[in-house]
Amino acid sequence: MLRFVWKTIKAVALAVFAFLVLWLVYELATFPNVAKLRDNNPQTTALIEQRAEEARANGQEPKRLQIWMPLERISPNLERAVIAGEDTNFMTHHGFDYDAIQKAWDEAQREAAEEAKKEGDTDQSSWIPQMPSFKRGASTISQQLAKNLYLSTERSFLRKAREAAITYYLEKKLSKRRILELYLNVIEWGDGIYGAEAAARTYFNKSAVNLTPQEAAYLSAMIPNPRTVFNPKVNPKRVIRRQRVILRGMPYVRIP
Repeated sequence: MLRFVWKTIKAVALAVFAFLVLWLVYELATFPNVAKLRDNNPQTTALIEQRAEEARANGQEPKRLQIWMPLERISPNLERAVIAGEDTNFMTHHGFDYDAIQKAWDEAQREAAEEAKKEGDTDQSSWIPQMPSFKRGASTISQQLAKNLYLSTERSFLRKAREAAITYYLEKKLSKRRILELYLNVIEWGDGIYGAEAAARTYFNKSAVNLTPQEAAYLSAMIPNPRTVFNPKVNPKRVIRRQRVILRGMPYVRIP
């Protein structure tokens, strides 16, 4: 009996080991060449392709308005606004804002506990949220760029692990200035609107280089979810409230 149990344990262990080896080989084979981004702008992103697939699935023609601009042709006001709104420690961290992650974790725990109490759930172990449940704020600009460029919007432990690895190499291979330039040119600012230049022309009928602090803060306020929650056509008051907060923080952030 013991021999049978030992053989079973050994077989399971070998199977798990084989799976991990195959998974590692797959990850290495499909891992993006981040270093190419030093001198080459991406032709598309995972998010752009996902949005195109969603549009086609709904019988619609995919929209894409994107005009690439070097960082010197994007207003410093927008640089400050985006850093103030999305990643205030961008210039000092190395891809992961551990203080923000801890704060987000604590906040998520409190919210989960309050929600569980309201629902009459007394099992405290069920209050602790999983990593993908982190609220926005724990995700740095570098992490957001990694997701935008290479990953789907699904939430899973494996995707978070891949995101962490890509973020590490983005920070290792690229300058902060280049990371911000890439970010400002690929992020989503509405249905089919990608990048700062397209956003500035769509919402203010001007180039991104000419954005005022108020306009820059307005665009930054939309970033968390420009299609629904922070869509100015859907929730204009919510966008304006966030714009005010960002404006207060802009003078205190560094830009590359």
